Amino acid sequence: MLQRFKGTLMLLMAAFIWGTTFVAQMAGMDELGPFTYAAARFALGFLSLLVLWGFLHRKREQARAEGAYHSGWKAGLGAGCIMFVASSLQQVAMLYTTAGKTAFITCLYIILVPLFAVFLHRTVHAENWLGAVMAVTGLFFLAVHGDLSLSMGDAIVLVSAVFWTFHILFIDHFAGRADVVELSVGQIGICALFSSFAALALEEIAWQPMLDSYVAILYGGVMSAGVAFTLQIVGQKYADPAHAAILMSFEAIFGALAGWAILGEVMSGREIFGCVLMAAGMIVTQLGGILRKKEMAEISPYVS
Repeated sequence: MLQRFKGTLMLLMAAFIWGTTFVAQMAGMDELGPFTYAAARFALGFLSLLVLWGFLHRKREQARAEGAYHSGWKAGLGAGCIMFVASSLQQVAMLYTTAGKTAFITCLYIILVPLFAVFLHRTVHAENWLGAVMAVTGLFFLAVHGDLSLSMGDAIVLVSAVFWTFHILFIDHFAGRADVVELSVGQIGICALFSSFAALALEEIAWQPMLDSYVAILYGGVMSAGVAFTLQIVGQKYADPAHAAILMSFEAIFGALAGWAILGEVMSGREIFGCVLMAAGMIVTQLGGILRKKEMAEISPYVS
């Protein structure tokens, strides 16, 4: 019970860091272009994860000796390419929309993942469809205006959520077959590299604005990519995957609250109602899996 509580607390802390990172992303672009900020953020994240990779050296060597080690570098390259597209779209979108809206629309991946899994010949349950309907309805109230059109920023975030879905499915495919820390170091490194190329090609880079934005860069890099990732790894050791997904979806709630508290963002009653519907849809789509697992545990005490 204590270990499960620790796992829950760690995953909530990770969600809090990821949610408040939306504010750091927004603040970082006060002085920097989206790709310059992303390059600095991912470079710091890459360095912090390298420290974690070095710290786990003995554990990796033990796994290698037991024949249980599988390199994560190649998978990290593929994941990094997808993540670069997803994160770049999200970062650019924040030039045109709010941190709170970005957080909620991004978390649509929780609905899209089980729906896209149909193409991988996996079963989609009734609660997944119900959650999807609730989330899409919530998105309508949150982001669709009177002329039945999304704002440009909201539309870009929605496309980024699709690429985050591809990223999650890619990670799901390789997570059990590769060293997850190496996979993460690889993907963050690719994001840092590609973001640097994009910044050099599209933006004017100066050192002073980067120094002025050091808090946003440090938080988005070290805390989001380094600390939150570590909390997720440890936390998921003690939490059921469906339960973990619900906990991590709280990044949308934390993102909206941080946007209100720090950036002074204000949502209308219609937009708040949309957020509530989206949050409910995110939770509903996970509850069925938790209930089914409990039923199986009651039938057989050996079901983990």
